[in-house]
Amino acid sequence: MEDRPTLVNRLRLGVRALFYAAVGGASLLAIATVVTVLGPTLALDLYTPPVAAWWTVFTAIAVQGVPFLLLGTVVSAAIGAFVPAKVFSRLLPRNPVLAVPVAGAAGIVLPGCECASVPVAGSLMRRGVAPSAALAFLLSAPAINPVVLVATSIAFPGQPAMVLGRLVASLATAVVMGWLWARFGREEWLRPPRHSAHPTATGVRAFVAGLQHDFLHAGGFLVLGAAAAATFNLVVPRSVLDVFTGSAWLSVLLLAVLAVVLCVCSEADAFVAASLSGFSSTARLAFMVVGPMVDLKLIALQAGTFGRSFAVRFTSVTWLVAVVSSVLVGWWLW
Repeated sequence: MEDRPTLVNRLRLGVRALFYAAVGGASLLAIATVVTVLGPTLALDLYTPPVAAWWTVFTAIAVQGVPFLLLGTVVSAAIGAFVPAKVFSRLLPRNPVLAVPVAGAAGIVLPGCECASVPVAGSLMRRGVAPSAALAFLLSAPAINPVVLVATSIAFPGQPAMVLGRLVASLATAVVMGWLWARFGREEWLRPPRHSAHPTATGVRAFVAGLQHDFLHAGGFLVLGAAAAATFNLVVPRSVLDVFTGSAWLSVLLLAVLAVVLCVCSEADAFVAASLSGFSSTARLAFMVVGPMVDLKLIALQAGTFGRSFAVRFTSVTWLVAVVSSVLVGWWLW
């Protein structure tokens, strides 16, 4: 009698799976038929000069960004799988004021993508690292690591000032935010990160899982960012761009907001910024400084890890500090 419910449940699951397979197969067959019959005609009709220009920009951004995205996710997954979290806590000074710049500078030698930096910061806090230092590392790791800086130098050939500007503005933002939290942050704003209910995987299995998750997750945002940048260049009239490009402040604010919406991975955002050639160097610098620190997916990750109250306050101030840092560094360099 005890086996009867189990058998019924299995039959239900089998019928449901067959139904979904039939519906999905019929849908794919219909799509394939339409594409086969109408595809060549539509391709000829749609392949106009504007569409060709869109495809050229999209392909250039995606092809240039994917190798650096893969390299960055490989390094990030390797650190998460093979570098114990206690290494961070041992290297940081106990004084939060001193620990913040050290943690910020650690992003140069311990790279990680935006998605990985949030759980790493939570792990540091669970192991006794001061929240201000953990938050400084959270902001700096995806913004100033070697992969990002090399990608920026390739996206902006012959412009070392852009690489230097990104390094200085991003590091300054991370350190300032760490110090601001050490001075004004409240414990009730920050929900303590939850401990994992299962042992954390390590070794090769964790590396493969982390690489698969990070690359597929960030790769989707790279494709969306490339498509959005190509569409932006094609659809937005030049007269509208002139309104923003003619004003230094408006152009900076526009690209700073665009960075939040596009959610492009830091290993590839330099190529998107380089494609926005109608904007000033300072505006494009703001795009690259804001993006790895504040975007929609990071806001969601921070809210889920540290609480919504923290995410609203921290991301808002981070966006403001990143914009100010970009403007000051841009004024200094250009």
